[in-house]
Amino acid sequence: MRGGLHHLEIWVADLDGAVRSFGWLLAELGWAQEGSWPVGRSWRYGETYLVLEAGPDVADGGHERLRPGLNHLAFHAGSRDEVDRLVAGCGDHGWRLMFPDRHPYAGGPQHYAAYLEDESGFEVELVAEDPAEQR
Repeated sequence: MRGGLHHLEIWVADLDGAVRSFGWLLAELGWAQEGSWPVGRSWRYGETYLVLEAGPDVADGGHERLRPGLNHLAFHAGSRDEVDRLVAGCGDHGWRLMFPDRHPYAGGPQHYAAYLEDESGFEVELVAEDPAEQR
């Protein structure tokens, strides 16, 4: 695992809102909730875990994906049908589809993906497997 991602910690202003959006998405992608404490939650996928935390050290100002720092997280999301299913359910869980006029090829004609943004401005990219790789 040397060089692999160990964990990712995302500080959020609104833990309940982040849990609503990220919790649903992570569960849909196969992540298991692992921990819960008053100011945070964690999920695990294999050897990697992700933390959402809204503790007292989180500064005011909110997230802005266009500023230096994290722009987005990209997840392998399975088949094209699975990406479409996630897009169909995202609005009920605090996400909105970005670039709807170019969806699902906003990343280019050979890249089937959905770009979602939650109510706090966090972006995720859900990447479909290449159909040639599904055989």
